[in-house]
Amino acid sequence: MFPDAVSHRMHDAITATDGTLIDLSIGLEDGVPSEPTPPRIDAFDHEAGAERLAATLREQGYDIEAEDFPDGKGLAWEELNVIPHAGTHLDAPSHYGLEVDGEPAKTIEEVPLEWCRGHAVVLDFRWKEAGSEISVAEIEAELADLNHELSPGEIVLIQTGADEYWGCPEYLTEFPGMSAEGTKFLVEQGVRVIGTDAYGFDKPFTAMAERYAETGDEAELWPAHLAGREVEYCQIEKMANLDALPRRTEIPLVAFPITIENGSAGWVRPVALFEDDSERRDT
Repeated sequence: MFPDAVSHRMHDAITATDGTLIDLSIGLEDGVPSEPTPPRIDAFDHEAGAERLAATLREQGYDIEAEDFPDGKGLAWEELNVIPHAGTHLDAPSHYGLEVDGEPAKTIEEVPLEWCRGHAVVLDFRWKEAGSEISVAEIEAELADLNHELSPGEIVLIQTGADEYWGCPEYLTEFPGMSAEGTKFLVEQGVRVIGTDAYGFDKPFTAMAERYAETGDEAELWPAHLAGREVEYCQIEKMANLDALPRRTEIPLVAFPITIENGSAGWVRPVALFEDDSERRDT
């Protein structure tokens, strides 16, 4: 539950008709090189829509042709072949393992919506070297610079600057990742959702593989993700536009995922809400 003052500020931001909405998401794009498993999107225009709709109705016993639609045009639509981890998405605890601290891990439809809205704080790690890990000490230092103390239910957003590479292969490699210790530290403060503007929550695949090859240490493989087998949390991956936010703390945020039966993740469109356009800084 939020304190009354925080709840009122959240309500004011959501209901303000002259406020600002900042989209913090990346959408689904056909064949984009920033995804190792890119979506495939087949689009059907209005003429094709008329053909397909007419064929569907004929299968049901009705004598209808495409030209029977006004101007021979039906409805446009798309068919998608895509994993729920493409585009901006929320990983459920079940993505990390079958159990969290001995209890069954929640799938995406079981994630409480209360976790997915609240006030967020942005921690700026754009200065970190790509392939490195974000430590507890570095998180504490960023919070100290903001003079900010985390509260239960707060959402933490990790800014790496990687979204600048969206659409390029470098998006998959040019970012730091969270450490297992850093992840557990945030959850132990009552944080349930942690977001990042990078491709992944851990350091890049190549960095993990190189360190594992050097050391043979299994702890180098997806350590931040697998921390979710010990502490219960969700992560939002592939966010964007964190530099468009007018401030670093007390950011009203909603990030509700689509539900997928027994899903390990769900697409999400995080949106920050501000009462007054004047709050938004030039970027």
